[in-house]
Amino acid sequence: MRTLGVKAEYPHAGPGPHILEAFPNNFPDRPYIVSIAFPEFTSLCPVTGQPDFATIVTEYIPDQLCVESKSFKLYMFAYRNHQSFMETITNTVLDHMTEALDPLWCRVKGLFTPRGGTHLHVFAERFKQVEEPRAAMVREMVSEWKRESGRHTV
Repeated sequence: MRTLGVKAEYPHAGPGPHILEAFPNNFPDRPYIVSIAFPEFTSLCPVTGQPDFATIVTEYIPDQLCVESKSFKLYMFAYRNHQSFMETITNTVLDHMTEALDPLWCRVKGLFTPRGGTHLHVFAERFKQVEEPRAAMVREMVSEWKRESGRHTV
């Protein structure tokens, strides 16, 4: 975790959890969902070198840490010259968010723009192992969030 307020450099070396800055969750005893949509995501296809475009949506229930939004934007920018498959990108974002924040729950949705008439949407999620009363509350909250958010489009 980097210290907030330190001027972040544009991440030329590619994506990594070190780009993500975090700050303390002021409400660790109150589960709530944070949803961040990044509609200007771009990366490069590792086979053709052509650009891929997407909206990346990251949803999480913070435990002790929350992600700082500017660092999240810089993290997303780090993919611009990065070659990777769409499935790998989505799962890597999940891994990096989990490493940086250790949230109670995190889901990443990679909503990629159609190429060749084919839509590719990738969903990856992870639940943190916590004691059962808290785990049940998190599962119920996530279930309700999915029902509600499924009624709306990004």
